Amino acid sequence: MADVDKRATILVVDDEHGVRQSFFMVLKDEFKVLLAKSGNKAIDVFSKNAIDVILLDILLPDSDGLDLLEKLKEMDPNTEIIMVTAVKEIQTAVKAIKLGAYEYIIKPFVVDEVLSVIHRALEKHSLVKEVAYLRHELERYHPFEKMVGEDKKMKKIFELIATIAQSDGTVLIQGESGTGKELVARATHRRSSRKDRPFVVISCAAIPSTLMESEIFGHNKGAFTGAIHTSIGKLEIAHKGTVFLDDIDSLDINMQGKLLRVIQEKEFERLGSTKVVEIDVKFIAASNKDLEELISKGEFREDLFYRLNVFPVKLPPLRERRDDIPLLLDHFLKMHSRDRNLQAKSFSQSAIKILIKYDWPGNIRELENLVERLSTLCKEPIIHLKDIPMFTMTKTEIKGMPLKAAIKTFEKQYVGAVLESVNWRRTKAAKILGIHRNTLLAKINELDMKI
Repeated sequence: MADVDKRATILVVDDEHGVRQSFFMVLKDEFKVLLAKSGNKAIDVFSKNAIDVILLDILLPDSDGLDLLEKLKEMDPNTEIIMVTAVKEIQTAVKAIKLGAYEYIIKPFVVDEVLSVIHRALEKHSLVKEVAYLRHELERYHPFEKMVGEDKKMKKIFELIATIAQSDGTVLIQGESGTGKELVARATHRRSSRKDRPFVVISCAAIPSTLMESEIFGHNKGAFTGAIHTSIGKLEIAHKGTVFLDDIDSLDINMQGKLLRVIQEKEFERLGSTKVVEIDVKFIAASNKDLEELISKGEFREDLFYRLNVFPVKLPPLRERRDDIPLLLDHFLKMHSRDRNLQAKSFSQSAIKILIKYDWPGNIRELENLVERLSTLCKEPIIHLKDIPMFTMTKTEIKGMPLKAAIKTFEKQYVGAVLESVNWRRTKAAKILGIHRNTLLAKINELDMKI
């Protein structure tokens, strides 16, 4: 149990003098205790004092406990209220929970149970304060971890990260390639109580399916041909920390079933072993595909989707947050200049205007790659439109070109920019361009592009 501030203030609202005094005697050594014998008195005390937790009797002489609960919650929705009820009023107490009460205590109460409920309520109260502080910081436009954005959609993402980081529930991050899914996962980890524990990335698309089980679960010596020594899997490495399953859609159906069991049971066996390994990890998964569409095609397990989708996070593509593009350009220029000890540069206004209009098929990754290249290659302090490969055709060049040649030149620049944004991974580039991988290979040959 977390330490609780000794000076936390508890307000006891009950019309029976004996009950008020009983609560006072139980709580006075640990908390500051205020008393009220009626609803009107409770409102008066509440309006004049900073109250952390209220113990509220359901039956009061001058007001209905449920009505008073609603009034107090309107005055300060963050105050935790614990209802006090007799056994015959439990249904009313349950209704109170639906109206925002934290918990209810049954008379005659057990001291240890009362203290336990109050401590839990105070822990929640403390968490609410922390989230409120983070919201305040967001309103001041402070960068969230290494993420940059003032767009409304991104501010909601930042707030969501701050909230879900406090839970061990699974997180599913969805968004196009290059939108920053791993940054969200890392930010969630760093804001959690697991921040000092490992953050382990499992790249489901990069690991061959034949090696995936050994990579995740580990194996004993002799478990299969080539297993010359015992190897610890990534799940064991991540114990007490966070596992980030990138490109979760790349897992085959059989492996999806095994992963589902691990998430549910928090245990597994290494390959070649019958010993059960218990783990305590937070799972975060990411995908750039529509998982619900894959479910309809039988390519992704529906039960795994719902197990992962406890806290869904959907990242917008860069073209839907164009106002953030100047911020990102400036951020990456400063970052790469600082990291490489280069002269600080900036973009011309005409270049920024064009870059804002550009659709960025590779999203933030494409933008960062472009900025890194320009900050290294451009010698002048100002980067102009003519320096940007995607927009190097001048009006004069276009005017003198036949239509077919102009289209070919643009295609070469555009396809090249997309390929560079994904480090020339042709399968990913084809997805971004909306064409088949074989079509892209043919286009690369047609445009005489070097690989």
